[in-house]
Amino acid sequence: MQMKGLVRVFAALMVIFSLYQLSFTWFVSSHEKKMKEKAEKQVKATMPAAAAKYPGDKKLQELYQDTLDAAIQTRYQRLLDSTSQQKITWWGFNYKDAKDQEAKLGLDLQGGMNVTLEVGMADFLRSKSGYSADKAFNEALNKAVAQKATTGLDLIDLFVQQYKAVAPNNKLAPLFIANSNKRINLESTDAQVITYLRQESDVAFTNTFNILQNRIDRFGVASPTINPDKVKKIITVELAGVTDKERVRRYLQSSANLQFFELYNIGEIGQSFQAAEEGLAVALNSTGADSASFAKIDSLLKKDTTAAGQAKRFPVSSLLQILQPQQDQSGKVIFPGPIGYVQTKDTAVLGERMRNPAFAGQFPSTLKFVYGYSGGENEKTNGIMALYALKTVDGQRAKLEGEHVSDARQDYDERGRVAIKMEMDNAGAKIWARMTEQNVGKGIAIVLDDFVQTAPTVNGPIPNGSSEITGSYEVKEAQDVSEMLKSGKLPAPAKIVAEQVVGATLGEDAVNGGSLAFIISFAVIFAFMLLYYNNSGWIANISLILNLLFTISILTAMGATFTAAGIAGLVLTIGMAVDTNVIIFERIKDELSWGRNYQTAVNNGYRRSLAPVLDAHVTTFLTAAILYYFGLGPVRGFAYVQMWGIVLNLFCGILISRTITDWFTNKQRHLEYFTAIGTKIFQHAKYKFIEFRKVAYGISVVVALLGIGSLIYGFDYGVEFKGGRSYTIRFNEKVDNEDVRVELQKVFGEYPIVKTLGGQNQLNITTAYKIEEVGANIDSTVERTLYTGLNKFLPQGTSFEAFETVHKVGSQTVLPTISEDLKRGAILATIFSILIIVGYIFIRFRDWRYSVGTIVALLHDVFITLAVFSFLRHVVPFSLEIDQHFIAAILTVIGFSMNDTIIVFDRIRENSKNMPTADNGTIINKSINDTLSRTIMTSVTVFLTILILFVVGGEVTKGFAFAMLIGVITGTYSSIFVAAPILVDFAKGRHLGDSGAQAKAKPASTKA
Repeated sequence: MQMKGLVRVFAALMVIFSLYQLSFTWFVSSHEKKMKEKAEKQVKATMPAAAAKYPGDKKLQELYQDTLDAAIQTRYQRLLDSTSQQKITWWGFNYKDAKDQEAKLGLDLQGGMNVTLEVGMADFLRSKSGYSADKAFNEALNKAVAQKATTGLDLIDLFVQQYKAVAPNNKLAPLFIANSNKRINLESTDAQVITYLRQESDVAFTNTFNILQNRIDRFGVASPTINPDKVKKIITVELAGVTDKERVRRYLQSSANLQFFELYNIGEIGQSFQAAEEGLAVALNSTGADSASFAKIDSLLKKDTTAAGQAKRFPVSSLLQILQPQQDQSGKVIFPGPIGYVQTKDTAVLGERMRNPAFAGQFPSTLKFVYGYSGGENEKTNGIMALYALKTVDGQRAKLEGEHVSDARQDYDERGRVAIKMEMDNAGAKIWARMTEQNVGKGIAIVLDDFVQTAPTVNGPIPNGSSEITGSYEVKEAQDVSEMLKSGKLPAPAKIVAEQVVGATLGEDAVNGGSLAFIISFAVIFAFMLLYYNNSGWIANISLILNLLFTISILTAMGATFTAAGIAGLVLTIGMAVDTNVIIFERIKDELSWGRNYQTAVNNGYRRSLAPVLDAHVTTFLTAAILYYFGLGPVRGFAYVQMWGIVLNLFCGILISRTITDWFTNKQRHLEYFTAIGTKIFQHAKYKFIEFRKVAYGISVVVALLGIGSLIYGFDYGVEFKGGRSYTIRFNEKVDNEDVRVELQKVFGEYPIVKTLGGQNQLNITTAYKIEEVGANIDSTVERTLYTGLNKFLPQGTSFEAFETVHKVGSQTVLPTISEDLKRGAILATIFSILIIVGYIFIRFRDWRYSVGTIVALLHDVFITLAVFSFLRHVVPFSLEIDQHFIAAILTVIGFSMNDTIIVFDRIRENSKNMPTADNGTIINKSINDTLSRTIMTSVTVFLTILILFVVGGEVTKGFAFAMLIGVITGTYSSIFVAAPILVDFAKGRHLGDSGAQAKAKPASTKA
């Protein structure tokens, strides 16, 4: 093999990189463990234990324990915040940076919330029309919205179609001229208006995404994930560990709140600040309330000159660097916009102290403290925030709201510097003129969602509403600010269309099940390769270890989040990783059986296995890529893991394994490929598969009929595909499903779907109750109704809060609009996968007969899986739902099924060249028999890993694993009995080695 030295160096560098990358997880885990122990110790020192505080009263002990746990969590989070800059690695990474580099667990493994938001393009069109009352406009838009709900097509295209149907003689331009800032006019064509709307919709989407990102950064969630899809106009947000679901729903769906505030400077509030800090210092360190004790404490604080004493005396300014005024060239005193700077890690503590009545009570009621960007270099990542004092109208409102911004754009000033041009509408221009006139030389804060984005200094009055903001902006920064300014004029609010909540308990179960499946699968495959392939199995096992190590470390380095579906992908990677070595080893065994010497057999084994190995990996990668494109949430994680596993498997399974094999050969040590078991199984097989092809055809016809029948008999669709709300409820004891259905019917007005999930004390309840209704508290209303219906099955006295935190361990909500999109995407993904693979097979083998065999085999596999999920859904003791995990299994089966089929096809093509006078039936029989061992072995390795995942992997992946088990069995069957035999009965007059010319040999004469 060429470039063996390069492979060794690259492999060594990858090992070093992997160990380096994964070490962050160990360092972070160790630090967090220490902080957790410290938090528990601090709380224990200040708060008595539950048993000591309420001896003999278990109910009060349980309630008080919740208080202790909350106090520990608060203290723990504060310790992590305060140590965010502490060095925790041997090479100097602080906790914050190391945390960003560690392996991240998804919400289904640690609990949390996954939300899919759809950006409101209907609201965008209304705003661009100036909320037109035009009858044709509103009728067309309403029809377009209804049509999108069932088709998933682009709303702008649908609106244009409907408007032309409603008002065929009207142009689009008059609808949108008023708010276009002269970008279109009455002469603009419909095509130009559509282009304008698309450009503005992209800006609105990007702006909504940026606003959501800023909001999410303030949830206090470690490493949140937010993924925009500009084509589908959806944003997926994953907040692992979040607990306040209502706050998330409210915060993510609220409209952007852009405001312009005048500022207090330190000269105006300096005396109040000093008095407030003195009062706060006394309040924080006092035990009594009389003035004498206050005076005594103040005196003691002033005498303590130690660093700790000064921190107690100045509880605010010890954390806040107060900015002092400066003098300009004329001697005029200039006050900076911010009051001061604070380290990001201290903002929680500082905010708590400034909200203390002893401090806050010293300031005017119109003053409001908020944080903002510091304005320095790398202001978003430098760990520094600015504190601003806003002048409000009534404690909240600003003199000028963002809705008055008519346009904003990145531009350049007269000196060629990057600038931002901003325009106000007539009402806003009047307010802006007064504000700028009264604040010349002072700053005006531009605030989005109570966070100062920028605070430019007013150079002079602006009477006409046209402003220019300059500073040390980069072009990208100026573009971001201008889009932020337009948020007040381009309302494209995000609406939650799908939601999944996983409790910490359910997440822990998923971690345990997935980890156990991973470990057992690894051990079983490790032992199997040694048992079946002798000491050459060590080559496969070393490749497997490196493949997993590289896959996990690269995914971690790229910031991927590991979910239960991702662990399933890793488990599947274990099975598929050794398949490459199985194909190579089986070829080497064939070469040795044919009398080749060891070196020739190894060379031929690797060389002649390369084509089928590449083909198998390409087809599996293509189906994973399609799944990634059409999938949503955790299923995309599965596809992402699978794609990286496939790519790295080529490197490990071919290059590294060959390098290790050559190393043994150079040491004059030959690897053994045969064992007693491997010698006896499938060696010299001479089964007559072609003779039984008509029986196989009959079975396939039955399978096709069952598949078609399943479409009539129906399926159990998951909540993702039918819309609704699904709850996972854990009871203290076994409950009867039918009793639960009856009780819930009384409160829902309809019977929900109730299924056992895991043990008999855990149920999955799905309902469409109020799914069409919208409102701020609709989710809470449904959950309270659920609580009412289940109350008789809960322990006596269980409160709604206890039900939410203890018994409701998971939930999922999918609105009908997104469920239709998901269903349509699943169908398209399956169709595209089949077509792409068929096309690839045609290009690869240059013969349409191979493509026909591929189509029939793939449809055969899909139909069997559909039939099983339809007809057995009321028979098996676990859920067989058609959901995204099922689609992931189907697409994976399609890709995997091609592995075996390609191996057989490749041998058919090879034998057809070596046997030019043999009939097609003889060639196919020999090819299937020649490859029977590797066909079975590749299936066995994957089957074993999926079986283990099915048995111990937990409920989250059980449906996926079951579909994969069915698919692996049917894929093996179809490769042997369907795909290859079909070649005999198509174009009988042509030899298999001839893709277009007249056959040189006799057609198959084999009789069934």
